[in-house]
Amino acid sequence: MVDKFSSQPTIPEQTERLLRLATYASISVAIVLIVAKLIAWGLSDSVSLLATLIDSVLDAFASLINLIAVRHALTPADKEHRFGHGKAEALAGLSQSMFITGSAGFLLLEVGRRVINPIPIQYAGLSIAVMIFSILVTLLLLGFQNHVVRKTQSTAIQADALHYKSDLLMNGGVIIALWLSTRGWPQFDAPIAGLIAIYILYSVWGIVRVSLDQLMDRELPDEVREDIQRIVLQHPCAQGMHDLRSRHSGTVTFIQLHLELDDDLSLIEAHNVSDEVEEALLQAFPGSEIIIHMDPKSVVGHEAADEFN
Repeated sequence: MVDKFSSQPTIPEQTERLLRLATYASISVAIVLIVAKLIAWGLSDSVSLLATLIDSVLDAFASLINLIAVRHALTPADKEHRFGHGKAEALAGLSQSMFITGSAGFLLLEVGRRVINPIPIQYAGLSIAVMIFSILVTLLLLGFQNHVVRKTQSTAIQADALHYKSDLLMNGGVIIALWLSTRGWPQFDAPIAGLIAIYILYSVWGIVRVSLDQLMDRELPDEVREDIQRIVLQHPCAQGMHDLRSRHSGTVTFIQLHLELDDDLSLIEAHNVSDEVEEALLQAFPGSEIIIHMDPKSVVGHEAADEFN
């Protein structure tokens, strides 16, 4: 089915369901981890545990932004937004990045204070148990998020999964810091928290890069463009193609190209070939918006062509 304001096919119902479930699961996990880590930090006063608590708060905030962004991105194209609302996901990614950067800076300040004045850690055993629980829950969430990303190619869910992947390393670092404190080395708590803060800042760049690529309409990777060309040229009536342009916005891939056809084909025959090529592309890239301009073979080379093709 095609929306009245755009040639963009409506987003498949399964895709919508997966995206919504992923955002709800992410928020639920973040809330559970915040409560568990808050209790453990209150008892232990570990700055490395505070670091992972802050990260879980960031995850909850980021997941809430994703929930809003995904709901908006799934809104069908309308009169004012004929290409849909997919870039809401990229804007959400940039918003997350700014918030995460500020929080990592605050954490580094706290690390500096604890390096100067280290504090003994209490209830380390309970805190370690909380961190092991956090790792198990995070692994379950990541498994589901990776499944959703494979099915939908959602930028927002990819960014959210990046947070939780970094959590695995952070939680492991906190366990090491807590274990060392039980062996009489509490001074390792602050340096490990500092490494976590630096890793958070590093991971932000991945979110920024993907978000900017979508906002700036970066071309799809070369291997994807080669797949598009292969699919088009598999049609027996396709004599060539040029001026391929592509981009990704939210969960939707946009593809437009010039299809070279025999001069003697009737208009209806050329139209049917174009529809068949479009259908083949939709099989490979479900939910895409595809625009095909038909060119007689004899005019190719005599008209302006995309110099980047």
